[in-house]
Amino acid sequence: MCPDLNSKYLCRSPHRPAPGKLLLRYFTTAAALFALLPVALAAEPLEIRVGYLRLPEKRVTISPLDVPPADDGLAGARLAIADNNTTGKFLNQKYVLADVRLKDSDDPAVATMALTDRGISLIIADLPPDALLKAADAGRERGVLFFNAGAVDDRLREEDCRTNIVHVAPTRSMLADALAQYLAWKKWQRWLLVIGSHPKDKLLADALRRAANRFGAKIVQERVFEDVGGARRTDSGITQVQRQIPVFTQSAPSYDVLVAADESEVFAGYLPYRTWDARPIAGSAGLVPRSWDPAHEQWGAVQLQNRFAVMFQRRMTALDGQAWTAARMIGDAASRTQSIDPTAMLGFFNGTDFALAAFKGQKLTLRDWNLQLRQPILLVDGRAVVSVSPQEEFLHQVSGLDTLGYDRPETKCTLK
Repeated sequence: MCPDLNSKYLCRSPHRPAPGKLLLRYFTTAAALFALLPVALAAEPLEIRVGYLRLPEKRVTISPLDVPPADDGLAGARLAIADNNTTGKFLNQKYVLADVRLKDSDDPAVATMALTDRGISLIIADLPPDALLKAADAGRERGVLFFNAGAVDDRLREEDCRTNIVHVAPTRSMLADALAQYLAWKKWQRWLLVIGSHPKDKLLADALRRAANRFGAKIVQERVFEDVGGARRTDSGITQVQRQIPVFTQSAPSYDVLVAADESEVFAGYLPYRTWDARPIAGSAGLVPRSWDPAHEQWGAVQLQNRFAVMFQRRMTALDGQAWTAARMIGDAASRTQSIDPTAMLGFFNGTDFALAAFKGQKLTLRDWNLQLRQPILLVDGRAVVSVSPQEEFLHQVSGLDTLGYDRPETKCTLK
C-alpha cells in the first residue's frame, strides 16, 4: 500500500520492476530504435505504381459550363496519389501514377499489357464498358486488378462481372434508386418519364422504371424525345427550345414530377422552367443523383474540395471523386496489408477490416457478391446538395446502402 497520494507513484507491486530497471529498459529500447533508424532511412522506399487508363468520352453538352475538363478524373487520382504519399513517407512507400490516354483506334488490351510490362498491376480505369471488359480479360492472366472509376453499366457488375474489376463508380440502378427514395419521401409518386433516343438513355430509363417499381412510384406516361440533331447553342437556339419544350410536354396525365432519362445530354437541360405544367424536374436535370458534386462540403468534404482547388484551380467533379476514391482504396490497402499484391488487396477489400472514409457521412465498403463499392449518393441541383440517399426511412438487414442498386438476392453475378 502507498502511504499517501504524493508517494503512490514511487510505490511498486512485487511484480513490477524497480524504477532503475524501468529506466534502463527504456533507454535500451530507445537506443535500439535509434540504431535502426539510419538503416530504415537508407532503405529505398517501396514504389507502388498505379496505372490510369482512360478513353475520354466525346461529349456535346447543352451548356458550356458542363464541358468536362481535359483532366477530368485524372486530377482526382493525382490528388489521392499525393494523399497516399503523405502517409507513405512514414511507411517507406512511394506512389507513382502512370497516365495512359487512349484514342478510339487504340486496343485497350494492348495498353494493359504495356502497363504490366512496366511493372503495373493496379489500374484505375475510365473506359467504356466493352473496352473495360477487354482490358480486364487481357490483364487477368497477369494478375492485374482494375478499379472501374467511370462506367456505370449494371451489366458490368451482373451478367458480365469479372473477378478482377472493383467497381468504384456507382451503377445506374444505384443512382436511380437514390433519386426514387427521395421522391418517395417527398410523396412525389406520379412520374412523367421522358426518355432520350440513344442507347444509354434507354438503359437509364430501365433503371428508373425498376426504381419506380421498388419504391412505389407510378409512371403515368412515357415519352421519347428524338434526337434530330441541330446546334441549339446558336443565336436561334433559345427561341427554338422555348417553343418546342412546352409543346412536347403538354397534354400529359396528371403528374408530380417529370423524370428525365438523358445521359446523352440532348434535351434534359432544357426542361426546367419550360414545361407546359409547372412541375419539378429530376433525373438527368433539375434534381440529379451523383456520387460526388463540386458543391458538396459536408462531413469534412470542404477540406478535400479546398485541397483539390488549390492543386487544380477548379472544383471536383463526380468522375474526379470516383478516381480519388479508387486511388485512396489502393493506398489504404497497401498501408494496412503492407502488400501491393492485387490478390492480397482484393482479399482485404472483401474482408471486415476494410471501411474507407470518403467524406460522405458513412464509411464505404465492398459488396463481395459483385465487387461494387457501397456508397451514399448525393442529390444535387447544380448549386447545392439537396439530400443524400439512402433515405433513413428505407431499412435493410445488413446495410442501408444496400437499398441502392442490386442486392445480394437479386444479383446475376457469379464470380469465378
